Amino acid sequence: MTSPSKEARLTLALGALGVVYGDIGTSPLYALKECIAPGHGLDPTHDNVMGILSLVFWAMTLVVTLKYLVFILRADNDGEGGILALLALVPKRLRAGGPGRITVLALLGIAGAALLYGDGMITPAISVLSAVEGLEVAFPGLQHLVVPITVAILVVVFAIQRFGTGRIGRLFGPVMLVWFLTIGVLGLIQIVKHPGILAAISPHYAVQLFAEHGGHAFLLLGSVILVVTGGEALYADMGHFGRKPIRIVWLTLVKPALVLAYFGQGALLLGNPTATVRANPFYAMAEGQVLTIFLVVLATCATIIASQALISGVYSLTQQAVQLGYLPRFAIRHTSAKTEGQIYVPAINWIIAIATIALVLSFRQSSGLAAAYGIAVAGTMTVTSLLFYFVARYTWNWSVAKAGSLLALFLVVDLAFLAANSAKVMSGGWVPLAIGLVITVGMVAWMVGRSLLADYLHRSGRDWPSFLSDCTARGITRVPGVAVFLTSDADRAPTFLLRHQTDIGVMHEHVLILNIEFPRQPWIRSERLEVAPIGRGFHKVRARYGFMERPNVPVMVDQAMKEIGLAQARTSVVYFMGRETHLVTNKGNLAGLLEHVFAFMARNALPTSLYFQIPPEQVIEMGMQLDL
Repeated sequence: MTSPSKEARLTLALGALGVVYGDIGTSPLYALKECIAPGHGLDPTHDNVMGILSLVFWAMTLVVTLKYLVFILRADNDGEGGILALLALVPKRLRAGGPGRITVLALLGIAGAALLYGDGMITPAISVLSAVEGLEVAFPGLQHLVVPITVAILVVVFAIQRFGTGRIGRLFGPVMLVWFLTIGVLGLIQIVKHPGILAAISPHYAVQLFAEHGGHAFLLLGSVILVVTGGEALYADMGHFGRKPIRIVWLTLVKPALVLAYFGQGALLLGNPTATVRANPFYAMAEGQVLTIFLVVLATCATIIASQALISGVYSLTQQAVQLGYLPRFAIRHTSAKTEGQIYVPAINWIIAIATIALVLSFRQSSGLAAAYGIAVAGTMTVTSLLFYFVARYTWNWSVAKAGSLLALFLVVDLAFLAANSAKVMSGGWVPLAIGLVITVGMVAWMVGRSLLADYLHRSGRDWPSFLSDCTARGITRVPGVAVFLTSDADRAPTFLLRHQTDIGVMHEHVLILNIEFPRQPWIRSERLEVAPIGRGFHKVRARYGFMERPNVPVMVDQAMKEIGLAQARTSVVYFMGRETHLVTNKGNLAGLLEHVFAFMARNALPTSLYFQIPPEQVIEMGMQLDL
């Protein structure tokens, strides 16, 4: 395999700059401001500022550089990353429960994914709001317009999602390049005035801060975590850009620019700790109204890009969750004929839009949202560390000592951040927890319900020899044409095929029993289709799709018919599928809240025919009522 050219590597690096680092790159807008905010922050004295900056530097080093870039990025699932891809790497015996059961590891993965949905709602709100708050610095009289302008920007961002971001996306990298260079230069200017600030790189100042302030310094970690928000994006977007470009861009541009920006704000605070500077040290680095206006505009563009990256990430997460069986089917539209990963999920888009705008209208200031942001990030980071341990220990066969020592290092940091943020639950931290709980309940209900349904359909089916013998005994009439029966278990005659046999008494001359499988890998590069004769015109067809792919059943059926030697046109095929109506009663194995949630989700799921791209006019559904 040839390595990419220099031009290709630069293109990937620039793309990674725009997509991967948008979230973490806009953290200087609010992170340090929260660390010195009245109430939960520390006064900007010399020792406090040096200690805070030391914590900032080592948080980025330990979490982003060491944890994610060195170790987590190694856990690729056929090149793809993200928390669900990581869960899919865990051996099946550890993550797969029986019918109606869910393992602790699967529950962990679901909880982590649910918190990422919360992250996708909070990031656009806090990012855009913190950027627009710069208007208060340039034009103090326009403070009342901050929230309306923020809402207007968010409405536009979500409204244009259906058009795709292919053309606009080309500007993401260059805009973010200007952003990082700008904040780096602004920080450097302040550092030159107070070069002693660079001594804060020493961990001595962080230790001193804890020694002096004890519990207050520990709670400060709830604000320090804001400097590593977006760390999970490094892993989730690995499949788009690869490890090397992500690592190179971080080490050569992003981290140096962020360090300069944070240390520049710290230098400014040491030289001029006035109330104005403390209120917004980031914008205070811009001297003069013209430069401040430029910085507000640039920051707004950067935060829109950061929001776009998170929104697109939530779409991809939804697609993975649907294919892996964690969520019901959603309408998924591809917005680019050339790029597979550019998708749009209308229902998810508007759910996130409503939630994001509601957060802005409720909190009205980025400081209020910061408490909600931290706990979502800390929770996701903790889940990632735990899942990584099981992958390292049981998939890569690392020793307990090797995998365990690394997990201990990760958890020392993750749990410290999580504990510090738990103190903010009542002041906003409950938001991502509530969002995560709702989504977790929904995903668990769907997984448990689908496993019980699959078990029921397997038990109610018949083995093929007895079914074929029964067809012969009944003298079933065969008519010309091809019938395709979609089933989750091709090894047994499905329930609705049995009903077709007994109730209608007529069968097509050629019958394909089609089973769509979703192995826990992102892409299927070989052996996608398997066709096996059953006898008497019946054939089992297994089609395999990765969790990053969208299945196209008519295309698979065409290929299967060619292998069988049939020449029927695609339009002559009839598709039969079951449609279950789930009753909510006191009977069955699924009860209580989970049963109500599962029945609701099943009723509102996208029809199977639309999800598998089957023309509706060729579909015949056979309904049945079930009580799981």
